[in-house]
Amino acid sequence: MSLLEFATRCVDELPARSAEIEGARRLPSDLADEMRRAGVFRMLVPQVYGGLEVHPRQFIEVLKLISIGDGSAGWNAMIGSTTGILSASLPEEFARAIYGENPDVLTVGVTAPLGKAQIEGENLVVSGRWPFGSGCNNADWICGGCFVYEDGEQVMGTFGPVIRLVMFKADQVNIEDTWQVTGLRGTGSHHYSVDNVVVPRGRSVLLGNRAAIRTPLFQFPMLGLLALGVASVSLGIGYAALESFKELAGVKKPTGSNRKLIDRQMVQSDVAKSVADLESSEAYMQKVVDDAWRAAEQGERLSLDQKSALRLAAVNATHKSVAAVDRLYQLGGGSSIYMDNPLQRCFRDIHVTTQHIMVAQPIYELTGKVLLGLDPKQPI
Repeated sequence: MSLLEFATRCVDELPARSAEIEGARRLPSDLADEMRRAGVFRMLVPQVYGGLEVHPRQFIEVLKLISIGDGSAGWNAMIGSTTGILSASLPEEFARAIYGENPDVLTVGVTAPLGKAQIEGENLVVSGRWPFGSGCNNADWICGGCFVYEDGEQVMGTFGPVIRLVMFKADQVNIEDTWQVTGLRGTGSHHYSVDNVVVPRGRSVLLGNRAAIRTPLFQFPMLGLLALGVASVSLGIGYAALESFKELAGVKKPTGSNRKLIDRQMVQSDVAKSVADLESSEAYMQKVVDDAWRAAEQGERLSLDQKSALRLAAVNATHKSVAAVDRLYQLGGGSSIYMDNPLQRCFRDIHVTTQHIMVAQPIYELTGKVLLGLDPKQPI
């Protein structure tokens, strides 16, 4: 079964397990194992390490389809696949040890620099605590962003303090049961921590550095691919809400009315607006990905404008998906609030995606600076 065939199957099969996924507050192990075998977590791993190294268009489509089936499952797929990008920046010895020896490996993590890594010879001694550790219960390796220190002093770089993403074996990490939330409840995004864990320096990646592997996929910035992944999950949730509402509209007659929702002009108009929001934002995202891919195929580093366009397309797709879901949820009326109606889950899940830093509202300001010729003063 191809990767796209697996993702398409998820559209039909995952909804029946959504209540189970939410109740468990994590992705069930058998579903994580199915994603492993299908290659979901190897989408962004270089072929030289046994990865699939897919075109970003396929990456977007696979995540969208899985998320149509279930938003939490799609989020887990996104975190696992995007963390695989680190394989292209790790020293070869460590990349092969983590990604090459086990083709079904699952790596997850958090880029936020909430840890402290002290350089001691060829090692890093790391302590820290990170929230939003999606997929940590199923992972083989878990990474965390860290500010780097040497001889007690913070190491500085071009954009300020140096940040490294440090990879820990799962058994080096303490997972705390903290994921009690409103939406994306099945992602298992618990806090996790380490205390004075010793890690070889080669098992870390400098955030913002160009990838060591220079094939087209890895000309794309890590943050840009992460943002596209979050947006793809949002689109999937949006399309799921659309299909759920269509089913409801064909049977529901609001209290005091003889007409079904489907026969109301306002409903017809708002459904059209929702389709336009979803499809236009998806098309824009595909366009900027294709533009960037053409440059990457020539071996060029993406320009600031191209990287900014990827981020803008991702934040736009996320917030257009939110607009579509909110509109459809309101159209569903009282029916939308019941736990057996997928609209309530879509509503809860979509509003959690907007809280991810890669697609939060400040990204509009960041990309607007670039469009106006101003220095964004931070990596994009």
